[in-house]
Amino acid sequence: MSLTGPATHREFPAGGRDIPDSPINWLLLSADEARSELLDLDRWVTFLRVAYGLPPTIVPPSWHRHDELIWELSALHLHWLNSYHPDAPLSAPNHWHQDFAAARVRLREWVATNGARLDRDRPTRVTPWPGERPAAVGGEVEVVDRAEDFRRFLEEDFEKRRNRS
Repeated sequence: MSLTGPATHREFPAGGRDIPDSPINWLLLSADEARSELLDLDRWVTFLRVAYGLPPTIVPPSWHRHDELIWELSALHLHWLNSYHPDAPLSAPNHWHQDFAAARVRLREWVATNGARLDRDRPTRVTPWPGERPAAVGGEVEVVDRAEDFRRFLEEDFEKRRNRS
């Protein structure tokens, strides 16, 4: 059985990676830590979407531009790492698949809400509460080169995190 998917997809190792001591809190990561975690998460999300044939209604190409998708996919990734770790109980992969089914429902709901599609994306809209100013809303953009967009996102995220410290 091949887990490599298309020729452009590198095989993702099932085990042997150190499991983090705690969940990833994306709000607390430094610029370097976030870049490393995002690159790792991107490799795993690519593996996941190819291995399970996930449509863009569950994992769109621009998932990295939506905080709600980063948090969900990151949690799913950590769960997967724990479930397929050599020291995991033999039933752990089954539990992961049960949780993966529930996560797909949430992912589909968030993608429907945020409007991400295979070839288009827009920022997630946030409804202002009474007394709050509406956030500036960017328009829809065409997704032409997903890899290039991810590279730009990494640069933007790195600069934002570096400037906040």
